[in-house]
Amino acid sequence: MENQLKAVSLLRTTKLIKAYQEYRAVDEVSMTINQGDIYGFIGKNGAGKTTFIRMLTNLIEKSSGSIEFFSGKENIKIGAVIESPACYPYLSAQANLAYYAIQVDLPDKQERIKEVLEFIGLGDVGEKMFKDFSLGMKQRLGIGLAILNKPNLLILDEPTNGLDPQGIVEIREIIKKLNQQYQTTILVSSHILSELSMIATRYGIIHQGKLVKEVTTQELEHECEKPILLSSVDDQNCQTILKKEGYIVDVAANGLIINAEKSKMPDISRLLFRHQLNLTYFSYKEESLEEYYLKVTR
Repeated sequence: MENQLKAVSLLRTTKLIKAYQEYRAVDEVSMTINQGDIYGFIGKNGAGKTTFIRMLTNLIEKSSGSIEFFSGKENIKIGAVIESPACYPYLSAQANLAYYAIQVDLPDKQERIKEVLEFIGLGDVGEKMFKDFSLGMKQRLGIGLAILNKPNLLILDEPTNGLDPQGIVEIREIIKKLNQQYQTTILVSSHILSELSMIATRYGIIHQGKLVKEVTTQELEHECEKPILLSSVDDQNCQTILKKEGYIVDVAANGLIINAEKSKMPDISRLLFRHQLNLTYFSYKEESLEEYYLKVTR
């Protein structure tokens, strides 16, 4: 069921451009987001992430290109938090949600507000004024406003920017719960790549206004695979044994390089142990998302 959902497009842009005179902040970006995705939108500050998101949410007009939303028979509902939550500082969390519920003509307002406050972890501070909130609490309330009308697509622009580690974990858990329990499709932009790698199912990398790569988590894992490295008390004998078993083996300065997947490590270990060859070094290191980003944007 999950794979079927992911095959259905929810958002597609085609050669989307935002130009300021001769400068293109977004340059012919063609992106596809499928139902069920947590789409990690990666790029350094100034790469074009926020400009792209502002076009999706009609905050600025596109220069050219197209934006298409798909949601079957129903009108698509979009929630968004761009840069910082737009809340009234002298209203409580509950009052801010109530005001927005009136704007979107939300049925069962009180029940839904209570549900959202509990979901974002602010159920016990609903009467507290927004101005007295910590940055993490403000960001969670912003997400609460964005999900109040149960959107098909949630757009979050740098939601963990400036947060302490605890605040980052809280936002991460909210994103995962929205996606897994409520099947909300989420576009989340960030330049903190280690954080995106913990939640995203697909990635889009933008650099100097251009979308240079779209990749699934599975494709990323495959592209980030590195060979197995080992050394032993007798590297030459190791090489002979491994080649007999069909492994591709090269000699390195301090041991052997085996062109095999990480999952083969237990098999290799058992094979060499049977031949009484003790390993002095045995390692497999995957390329990080940061390293991969630097590679594709060079």
